Amino acid sequence: MRSLTALSAGRFAEAGAGVKSAAAALTAAAALCLSACGTTHTAADDTPPSTAGSAPATAAAGPITLTDASGAQVHLDSPATRVVGTEWNVVEDLVTLGVQPVGVADVKGYQAWDSAVPLTNSPKDIGTRGEPSTDTVAALDPDLIVATTDLTSAAVAQLRKIAPVLEVRSADSADQIGLVTRNLDLIAQATGTTKKAAAAQQAFDAKIAASRAALKAAGLEGARYAFADGWEQSNQVSVRPFTGGSLIGAVNERLGLKNAWSLKGDRDYGLATTDVEGLTGLGDVHFAYIVNAVDGDPFAEGLAENAVWKSLPFVKAGHVDRLPDGVWMFGGFGSMGAYADAVVDALVK
Repeated sequence: MRSLTALSAGRFAEAGAGVKSAAAALTAAAALCLSACGTTHTAADDTPPSTAGSAPATAAAGPITLTDASGAQVHLDSPATRVVGTEWNVVEDLVTLGVQPVGVADVKGYQAWDSAVPLTNSPKDIGTRGEPSTDTVAALDPDLIVATTDLTSAAVAQLRKIAPVLEVRSADSADQIGLVTRNLDLIAQATGTTKKAAAAQQAFDAKIAASRAALKAAGLEGARYAFADGWEQSNQVSVRPFTGGSLIGAVNERLGLKNAWSLKGDRDYGLATTDVEGLTGLGDVHFAYIVNAVDGDPFAEGLAENAVWKSLPFVKAGHVDRLPDGVWMFGGFGSMGAYADAVVDALVK
């Protein structure tokens, strides 16, 4: 059974509405499956880096046998080329690896929220991320479906009747960047693109190093930084802090910034929940957020006349930055590299 946290993070942008309800509050989180790791007989364009629990892959064209996050054995006759992605982070990974997915859940949503890693083809929309259409997926005749552990077991079971399903763990507050690496590597093994996975990781590491150096040169090393997103409903603005256990929080730490949130995040996504009054304990920090233009701006618009908001030290100091749209906060190396650029652009003025 999926947690409310998974529903909140995985579907925040879906139709611009789902996460705007009170049901998006981060309450209890059910444990997700263990992190994915590959096993033997993996086809690839190069031998991938060794990962915990995996044997070195061969350079042969197939067959491929992998163990996914659910513990299931996934068998492929050869590297997958016709691939469907049921969640935006795996779609981003596929695009990063040069694999153009034939089917994507909520294509318009991906284009709005993850333009940092744009689709370069015109995949078929397979429905929502929570409820992909099995008929639509079957019509695409995929040789692999990549899903996350946020998808219900019933939906995965239906998809397994169509084609092999490779599940990757959605999030892990204990090691978000490590999970991004492992997921990308696993998908790369399934698609024979391990050289591109290694190149993407190297590019990300270089981006983080350059961004950290730029912040340090500007005297911002160790600066207190609070990132959030939010939504407005019935004239009330809800705020979702990205704690140190979030992917954004992990990237901020690598950038040399100090996470200003003292709230405890959930065990998977590292997200918390608060309101405008909950911002009063932050003090004089740099506050940043990402929202989507379609959904409006709950901070600049929803709180424009709010007395509490206007009294906050970081608001008075002008230390509030809306980062560019299209940087998916739950994405992969491409999104997080774009996020690092956005942070530097916002802070180094």
